[in-house]
Amino acid sequence: MDQQKNKTVAPRNYIIRITVVAALGGLLFGYDTAVIAGAIGYLQEKFVLSPVLVGWAASSAIWGCILGAAMAGYVSDRFGRKKILIATGVLFLISALGSAVAVDLSSFVIARLVGGIGVGAASMLSPLYISEVAPAKHRGRLVSIYQLAIVFGINIIYIVNYLISVSGSNSWNVDYGWRYMIGSEAIPAVIFFVLLFSVPESPRWLLKNGRDEKAGDILQKINGDKAGAIKQEIQDTLKLESGRPGDLFGKGLRLAFVVGIVLALFSQITGINAVIYFAPEIFKSIGFGVESAFYQTIFIGVINTIFTFVALWLIDRAGRKKLLVWGVSGMILCLCAIGICFYFEMTTGPWLILFVLGFIACFASSLGPVPWVMISEIFPTKIRGIAMSFCTLVLWIGVILITQLTPVMLDVLGGASTFWIFMCNAVILLLFTLKYVPETRGRSLEQIERSWTKTEDD
Repeated sequence: MDQQKNKTVAPRNYIIRITVVAALGGLLFGYDTAVIAGAIGYLQEKFVLSPVLVGWAASSAIWGCILGAAMAGYVSDRFGRKKILIATGVLFLISALGSAVAVDLSSFVIARLVGGIGVGAASMLSPLYISEVAPAKHRGRLVSIYQLAIVFGINIIYIVNYLISVSGSNSWNVDYGWRYMIGSEAIPAVIFFVLLFSVPESPRWLLKNGRDEKAGDILQKINGDKAGAIKQEIQDTLKLESGRPGDLFGKGLRLAFVVGIVLALFSQITGINAVIYFAPEIFKSIGFGVESAFYQTIFIGVINTIFTFVALWLIDRAGRKKLLVWGVSGMILCLCAIGICFYFEMTTGPWLILFVLGFIACFASSLGPVPWVMISEIFPTKIRGIAMSFCTLVLWIGVILITQLTPVMLDVLGGASTFWIFMCNAVILLLFTLKYVPETRGRSLEQIERSWTKTEDD
């Protein structure tokens, strides 16, 4: 009995360690994208930036994300998932140190662009890598750890920013504080870089590239006695794949590609970044002071974290599709209610903040983690990297669209119409999910791949 238990525990501990290391890419994703929130005010004063230049400094990393997401698929298919993840660790480190010692806006933006390339690449590669090493029955939960790591990264840098900001005067923060905030990213970047050398290459990538023996050893460590059958299933499926990007538009994968693109895009255009961005203003409108902004963001972060744990617990029990349906339905109700609060000018009572927190909870338990899980598991091994690059690229385009358009929409259309537009987008996503998104819980990547052909034949 004890021997059998040890056989089960050893692979479980191994896969958890691999997953946690890979998920640090998500922590750096959250850390890098949120660090600017605490630094930008001091940076503006240091370099005497106009509002336009402030926007450029704050969003420069996002443009790097697009480039990183576009490149990561091709280079990871060619050189391996692990090697490119290691490269992203180097980019995070260069960006952290380069931004911290920037002497002017140009050098700061260049360093942030470099970091953005790392974020964009890691946002695609970390969930892809986890999905390719995870056993089918635990894959949803393990890939969701990546989303949890993003949330943790955001919360950690909120705390770091606060602790640094209260360590000195405003003039000290203008000269040095923001540099320490951004430079602090070097610590998790080094940890990520070093730990990646302790994890294996993706066994599916190794099999695709003819390194069968090494892949077999890794599959044995992860899956135990089932390794032989899993290896054979992967090899049989690889023989039927051509690995051309054009396959994404061919029979059997068209729908998979559309599902991936829609989930990636609608995870952004349903308004999560708009809600989080304006949440501090909503808190202030119901009586919180500016000095409590730290506690407000931490409170939002706690809600986000709690309900990401809920998703982690449910995604391999209830399934991906059910989480999406219930979560997006809740988002629709909350967005409708937020719009009503703006329409009837009910912005000074408790209802608005209740619906904002409800929206964040619904998103965190569904549309936050599920797209990362699904776009990492619905494509064939030979083109999974390129396919995920397309989807992640679309996701970052969605981020830019919402970042740029939300202030304009709020100014021209008002709060009610803006959030009702997000609600309409959520309704479209719900209908699409009900009709086209399959349930992938408990199925191997190869079984999921074969199911697309059957779906298009029906």
